[in-house]
Amino acid sequence: MSNKAKNILFIMCDQLRYDYLGCTGHPSIQTPNIDALAAKGVIFNRSYAQASICGPSRASFYTGRYMFCHGANWNLYPLRVDELTMGDILRPLGMRVALVGKTHMMPDLAGLERLGVDPNSAKGTNVMECGFEAFEHDDGLHPDPIVPKDLNYNAYLRRHGFDSQNPWNEVANAAAGKDGEILSGWQMQNAGRPARVPDEHSETAYMTDRAMNFMDEASDDPWCLHLSYIKPHWPYIVSEPYHNKYGPADFLPPQRTEEERRDPHPVHEAFMKTNYSRNFARDEVRETVLPAYMGLISQIDDHLGRLFAHMEEIGRMEDTMIVFTSDHGDYLGDHWLGEKDMHHDPSIRIPLIIYDPSPEADKTRGTEDSRFIETIDLLPTFYEVAGGEKPPFHLEGRSLMPLIHDENIADWREEAFCEIDYSLREEAREILGQTPERCRGFIIVNENWKYVIYEEHDSLLYNLADDPMETVDLAQDPQYEAVRRELHEKIFTWLRRRRTRITVSDEEIIGKLLNSERDAGLLIGNW
Repeated sequence: MSNKAKNILFIMCDQLRYDYLGCTGHPSIQTPNIDALAAKGVIFNRSYAQASICGPSRASFYTGRYMFCHGANWNLYPLRVDELTMGDILRPLGMRVALVGKTHMMPDLAGLERLGVDPNSAKGTNVMECGFEAFEHDDGLHPDPIVPKDLNYNAYLRRHGFDSQNPWNEVANAAAGKDGEILSGWQMQNAGRPARVPDEHSETAYMTDRAMNFMDEASDDPWCLHLSYIKPHWPYIVSEPYHNKYGPADFLPPQRTEEERRDPHPVHEAFMKTNYSRNFARDEVRETVLPAYMGLISQIDDHLGRLFAHMEEIGRMEDTMIVFTSDHGDYLGDHWLGEKDMHHDPSIRIPLIIYDPSPEADKTRGTEDSRFIETIDLLPTFYEVAGGEKPPFHLEGRSLMPLIHDENIADWREEAFCEIDYSLREEAREILGQTPERCRGFIIVNENWKYVIYEEHDSLLYNLADDPMETVDLAQDPQYEAVRRELHEKIFTWLRRRRTRITVSDEEIIGKLLNSERDAGLLIGNW
């Protein structure tokens, strides 16, 4: 390899667990193309999302900032109009920043109105699209009541003979019954049936095609393409032949104990009582859903194989960094839970693979790196790839390029942090009797421990060396009081050091502002 990366392909799956790839240790799942990417790149095997749900996690990816700072704490919470995003930061460096797929970001309409910015103007569109050029924006959650009138994927399906008012809902995410009736993919009992749409016209195939369209149309100028797959996020339904590719013998055993169910933490108990958790606690549900979930992952892998082959054909594998990751995980019945939301690794730990074509990365090809990585590290990494010399001061992550190039880094972080906000999980919030502002949690994880603070409730402490499944809470054990106090203080030290000052850098303060009064002749406090 002789070329350096000038482009970035930023691939994100939605709700993909860290342990559901062949290269991250799953014994049965078939992901040969992702595994091949890992073989010529680096697996960062201790990567943590900054939030446990789509919107806030993605906001941290796109801003390089913790949820505590960007404030988009849940899927329906807008990202403030003054937060700079990936496009805002990379575009001034001469990089085209485009989107194919999902962002799940809510625009700050109130902020635009306050500033007098028309949402349909160039500036307004930039905010509405979270700083991306929307080559193909599709958030992928289109039941009948909220299907967009201009959804391109629905128009595509109709052009290919799937005549329906909402083919996303009735074809791509539905199965056919014995008598041809439409069976909704929103109902998990239908997950074992194949989707009505053939694989070549699935969402995953369509988004892959659109990514190839972008690359074919792109000039030789540098670009960053965010290919954001909608799957394996629910609805859990997949086209033939993927729907029955896996069976119970291929599943990872559920990570849960009876003790967790008998004596749970109050927040854990509330989430166990939600509808989706009560269902995923049943073996019947896991045995129906997991083949579809795993099939969706293999489907993504196959289409990534098409994409990578196309990139080889057009010469883009030689000058493009490829990043493969997920926004968060999926409990799938672990800890008697469904969905995500909480603090366990199946929810907040994510896969992260980075391939850098430059010769400087040759020493790390095919390796695993066990240092703690946070998703806020990707934007500073992209900034460096784009040729930026010093990332904007308000970014809270660190570039991964020194790790990818095997440089000696003595001061890398020794822990990772994650935040939780379950204020819009109405069912759990009402069980706990919490007000929205108290539905908060903070997580620290290091080499040996995970410590969790939930507002209004006892904290949790897990010894990861002895209890990697996180089933035994030691927080109330006097033997571990010193550990608990140390980790508690680390969380509050981290909170105190957040970059909430975003308009003036330290350099400006030291080099300019402190001298401005003197230079202006304002001799305050002199005798």
